[in-house]
Amino acid sequence: MSELVVRRLLIDLDAPVPRHWFGGDAFRTALFNALSMSFPFGEQFFMDSVRSGLKALPPALQEKFAAESQGFIGQEATHRRIHALFNGQIEKHGLINHWEARARERLKIVADFHPRHWLAITAATEHFTAVFADWLLSNPELFEGSEERFKTMWLWHSAEESEHKCTAFDLYLALGGSHQWRLTWFRRISLVFFTDLLRQTVNNLYHDGTLWQWRTWVSAAGFLFGKRGLISCMFKPLRAYTQEGFHPRQLHNTLSVDWLNANQASFVEMGSRSTAPA
Repeated sequence: MSELVVRRLLIDLDAPVPRHWFGGDAFRTALFNALSMSFPFGEQFFMDSVRSGLKALPPALQEKFAAESQGFIGQEATHRRIHALFNGQIEKHGLINHWEARARERLKIVADFHPRHWLAITAATEHFTAVFADWLLSNPELFEGSEERFKTMWLWHSAEESEHKCTAFDLYLALGGSHQWRLTWFRRISLVFFTDLLRQTVNNLYHDGTLWQWRTWVSAAGFLFGKRGLISCMFKPLRAYTQEGFHPRQLHNTLSVDWLNANQASFVEMGSRSTAPA
């Protein structure tokens, strides 16, 4: 048995966030700001998906997944709160969150779908975040020049995303979700997610006044396509999701465990929920 522990992060987000908080780099700041803008609404959708999926299960399976689901919801609720605080600070720089508005409109399309489809959307997105989390935990030196509180926030979030990456996927399977629909939603969400990420990042750079600066796009090229760049390293593990028989547990979470063990002074454990055996 493993556990999903709900943790309260001990960082100060009442203090102002510098305009280029990510080591003075405009592109990295804009990209991570865009991701953060997606989280409060996205995390709420994930929580609602898991709640609805759990209720749709037969009673015996509800009992099996209840504790794990509550742990998942507790972690996501904490992520939502932390990023809402962070977003409140970066909005003071004149940034506008267009991503959330688009997501709210799209939710109307799937609002009446069976919880199985909500879980397929959640599982696909959780795969993105789990792969991204592993990449970020593998490259903590990216945060050199950044305040420690921001490094802690992103690595804590990454560690927990890796920790609960199986929950929505397992509920989807328990509800009889097929490989074909899982693949269909993964392809749809891939297009939507990465298009929204690009649009919000460009919008952030525009409002920051750094969109047309040469150094912005030199930084982008290296960050995304360098030897250890985001896209260079994430492409293969992202594609693994399309394979029949794939399961998120095939992605190791050693880095997550190591970070949480080494940084216990950064959070307070609020409780734990047992998960189903692997």
